[in-house]
Amino acid sequence: MRLPGGATEAGLAGCAQASWLAGRRPGGRRAGVRADCGRADCGPADRGSLTLMLAVLFVALIALAGIVIDGGAKLTAAENASAVAQEAARAGAGIVNRASAYQSGNFIVARDQAIAAANEYLASAGYRGSARQVPGTANEIEVTVTVTEQTKVLSIIGITSFTENGRAVATLESGVTGPGQ
Repeated sequence: MRLPGGATEAGLAGCAQASWLAGRRPGGRRAGVRADCGRADCGPADRGSLTLMLAVLFVALIALAGIVIDGGAKLTAAENASAVAQEAARAGAGIVNRASAYQSGNFIVARDQAIAAANEYLASAGYRGSARQVPGTANEIEVTVTVTEQTKVLSIIGITSFTENGRAVATLESGVTGPGQ
């Protein structure tokens, strides 16, 4: 059957349009009964398809929220780990070996006290990590920090936490130099 605009019944995509056409009489009068389009995806077989679609969309929305919320928390944890490592390394590198400074005028890091100061900083800030003097140097302290955070949304799908590591090296610099020196 040809429709206005040159379309045919077979060319219509959708059960509602085909049902509407099947209920028309020649001459444009509407029949009192709505006919089924005869396709397998029409009528009662469509029941529940919206529920399934909403369930799939809900899962996708939760996954997206998890990526945004917990992904942002992961980036923040990485920044915090790096910042805490830098602060602890600076705390350690600032500990000068006084005996060496007084005797020879050379400023070097007091190894054991510097490592203790860096570890003390980590403990007081509530982070896990370690400090060490960089091998082959007298003025560098290296600190590594591990930060573990619990997830807020991704725990729904079994991802309960994530771990970020931060590393920093601080160097003891001595002396004041000005222009031309």
